[in-house]
Amino acid sequence: MIIVGVGVGPGMLTEEAIETIRNASVVYGSRRSIEMVSEYIQCESKQIRDYTKLNLLPDDAVVLSTGDPMFSGLGKFARKGDRIVPGISSLQITCARLGVNMDNDLAAITAHGRDPTPAKKSFIQELELGKTIFLLPADSFGTQEIAEILSDKLVNSKICICENLGYSNERIVCGTPSNPPEPESGLYCIMVIPE
Repeated sequence: MIIVGVGVGPGMLTEEAIETIRNASVVYGSRRSIEMVSEYIQCESKQIRDYTKLNLLPDDAVVLSTGDPMFSGLGKFARKGDRIVPGISSLQITCARLGVNMDNDLAAITAHGRDPTPAKKSFIQELELGKTIFLLPADSFGTQEIAEILSDKLVNSKICICENLGYSNERIVCGTPSNPPEPESGLYCIMVIPE
């Protein structure tokens, strides 16, 4: 299978991704990912209903992964010999929008679609190292929980949420541990910047 990162929002495809999608014999993806790249699909497209069965897809199947497949994406389902085409991730766009360098002082953590306990542990470890932290949240580990941790540890940081990146309703709002920003949709990420 060929796993293609379609970017975090519309218009964020690489040329390699566009070419791979155009030349596909069949495309699989979520409804959102298929809609994002529909203008490039020239074959049958099928919505994925059970991600645990991706290993049953034919070798030439193109599977769409929002963002980048290797950051909380479908790259984890790649088999030996599968091809992965990178995409533009929410991490890249958030860093660009907020002017944050992607260097040794940045930690990327995901709680998205999984048990948030390991993400919370990693968050606290990276916080204690003074890192800027990018987080893909979970329903039970978002801005309120982050603000509580920062307050408990007496860490003064800016908390920013970036919602609907790349869409016409993109929204970036920053706050503090005592007044954290509130997301208005489920499609957001968090950046914690030490002050």
